[in-house]
Amino acid sequence: MTVITESRITSVVRAAEALLSHRAGSAVVLDDPEDLGGSGRTTVVRVRVAQNPLSLDRSLVIKALPEHEDPQAFHREIASYKYATALPNESRPGPQLIASDTDLRIMVLSDLGHGRTMLEYLAGVDPVETSRAVSAWGQALGRMHAATVGGEGDFLALLRRGPSGMQGRDILRDEALRSIDSVVGHAAALDVEVPEQVVESLRTAATLFDEGDHRAFSPSDVGPENILLNDDGVQFMDYEWGGFRDATLDIAYALVTITAQLPPRTTARATDLEVSMVDAWRSEVHSIWPALAHEREMQRKVLLARQLWVWLSTVWMLPSDPLAPTGPDADVEAPDFEPADVTAAGFTHDWALHTNDPRVIVSRWTDLAAAAGRAGDEEIAVFATAMGVALQRIWLA
Repeated sequence: MTVITESRITSVVRAAEALLSHRAGSAVVLDDPEDLGGSGRTTVVRVRVAQNPLSLDRSLVIKALPEHEDPQAFHREIASYKYATALPNESRPGPQLIASDTDLRIMVLSDLGHGRTMLEYLAGVDPVETSRAVSAWGQALGRMHAATVGGEGDFLALLRRGPSGMQGRDILRDEALRSIDSVVGHAAALDVEVPEQVVESLRTAATLFDEGDHRAFSPSDVGPENILLNDDGVQFMDYEWGGFRDATLDIAYALVTITAQLPPRTTARATDLEVSMVDAWRSEVHSIWPALAHEREMQRKVLLARQLWVWLSTVWMLPSDPLAPTGPDADVEAPDFEPADVTAAGFTHDWALHTNDPRVIVSRWTDLAAAAGRAGDEEIAVFATAMGVALQRIWLA
């Protein structure tokens, strides 16, 4: 992770002061900066509002990106925050956008406070508390989806204010399509047969970024790292690359990223937590998407999206060339591989889906096989089992 220098924090705070002062028409003074980290390239700082001509909160959060960075991600995040800020309070998924400057790549957000992250709940030893937190996560996701159905036109209008051509960019969609092109080659290198139905289901899942029966707003990275529980409930903390897509991609993303955060010897609880999350999410959206009230239909649609996420996270762990060696005798062992095509694609976001731990990937295939079995999809179940066994052999044997 990039070390954020004190001078960088100071310059970000001064820029935010100037932005807020210009907006207020008189001086705003920010003090006591607290470095909140960030994804490496971003600077995220909490500040106290020491002098305030407006009715601002007592504290704010500043997020800044390097000025040399591709502006597309910043403009898409600004559009996402503007869209979400306009939602009713009970449906708003995270912080409010207070002010932003596209030239300086800086935004000022309301402070969500400290609270507890979903990572803490998943790592906890109280199964009841963890289950309640996961259910709250599912409900919040469903409320956001239900509140944003039909709002895609408004979001696209906000996107069009950014750089030309950026409105169609979805970096995860691009990565997913790239990964599907390599499925046959990678599977052959692992000595795993890929049924045509599996390839087709992956391609169908990729269309959910642009089509689908359940389109709603998504912050994009809805993994546990980006979920905070505070006095106001569940908050989604990162809107970078947010946009509209089929909502089953979100619920499947959440399911795929849960298990890796559970303590050792408690992963058997994963299925119960998955059921809690899906039921809570469905309780918020079934009135607008009644087809999801049918259990088999619900399982089928979520399985489709889940398979795509598991495959994508696996490709990031495999060599870019499917013919490259992957076993313990390779020049570079599998756990040290850089994610495939990440640098070439300008892929800089620290996604919850991404992992460098081969045990997590093997576990995701095992979980996918179990989910496919529950959904009655034998082709995916057999393929997922074979992939898990093959990866276990080359990485963990």
